Amino acid sequence: MASEAAPRVVDECRGVLFVYSDGSVVRRAQPGFATPVRDDGTVEWKDVTFDEAHGLGLRLYLPRDRGSGGRRLPVFFYYHGGGFCIGSRTWPNVQNYCLRLASDLGAFVVAPDYRLAPEHRLPAALDDAAAAVLWLAAQAKEAGANGLAPVTVRGYVQLMPFFGGVERTLSEAECPDDAFLNRPLNDRYWRLSLPEGATADHPVSNPFGPGAPALDAVEFAPTMVVVGGRDILHDRAVDYAARLKAAGKPVEVRDFDGQQHGFFTIDPWSDASAELMRVIKRFVDTDGRFD
Repeated sequence: MASEAAPRVVDECRGVLFVYSDGSVVRRAQPGFATPVRDDGTVEWKDVTFDEAHGLGLRLYLPRDRGSGGRRLPVFFYYHGGGFCIGSRTWPNVQNYCLRLASDLGAFVVAPDYRLAPEHRLPAALDDAAAAVLWLAAQAKEAGANGLAPVTVRGYVQLMPFFGGVERTLSEAECPDDAFLNRPLNDRYWRLSLPEGATADHPVSNPFGPGAPALDAVEFAPTMVVVGGRDILHDRAVDYAARLKAAGKPVEVRDFDGQQHGFFTIDPWSDASAELMRVIKRFVDTDGRFD
């Protein structure tokens, strides 16, 4: 009697996620790249569970030097990347960037985890992202008597937003194979994360696709869309911002020429990352006004 063949890997993402032919999924807790955490002690941080049912936590960052006079700090939510398939608040590159955000912005930074695909396909990650905001709002409401201000969205910073679509854009078609986020990996993320049977024109991927709801009546807080000149997602993000702006939404684009996808977490201390931090700080300090 012939023995059954062992399950084989049919999908893999960055040496972290392995999907096998029998449908099983194996994950590694940490990324394959070695990144030391640069924690100089100027920022306090701790982990908190915000969704017991799904076992989801978030990491809170608070600068130790909060000034005088009881100044209220802005809150900055940071959602890690990874194509909805990989990543964690505990990864060193995520921690390094959040430490710098808290220190340079003088902000209370919240970095939630969310359920990952393919075990939990979209919109699970988006639901979890919203749940983290609602959790913090509930904490603020409970602490209202102690002077904690209610949570109000003042603006959005979209750092190289992850959009897709069936028809290739120029930046997708011309993306080199050695890019940090190349076309095969980009396609793989969508194949693993979209609802079963959905194409990349699903509204969760393509907000202006054929089945997407109209956004004209949706109120938008000021939104800054950050793109990299060498990012495969460049053209989709620029088109997204242009369509919103044409609809009268308060949207601006900040295009970092020559930068690849995720440059600010690959090296949070590069010149380009420092300039991005200055841009974000101006945006936060002015409650979303564009300069």
